[in-house]
Amino acid sequence: MAKEQTGIRERQRIDTAEPRKYKVTIFNDDFTTMAFVVMILMQVFFKSEAEAEALMLKVHHSGMAVVGRYSYDVAVSKVQKATAMAEAEHYPLRFSVEPEE
Repeated sequence: MAKEQTGIRERQRIDTAEPRKYKVTIFNDDFTTMAFVVMILMQVFFKSEAEAEALMLKVHHSGMAVVGRYSYDVAVSKVQKATAMAEAEHYPLRFSVEPEE
């Protein structure tokens, strides 16, 4: 005769949390052209032309602006791509990646 299994299987509750977000900040400098900043914001950060121009002006007047909030890998990848594009054009454009509070 086959053995009957009698056991209670307990369910474990697994809480999943959203991954931590990181903010990407762009900093103003006196050498990078406004048109180049707008182009970076549109091509790398997928901002519309109006959003890119508004962010560029905010950077110009405030010295810096947050351009987006992403997972860590995406934030670092976008910063690396934007920095490489700026270096190719000999612009000192700077970005930072910081955890959101």
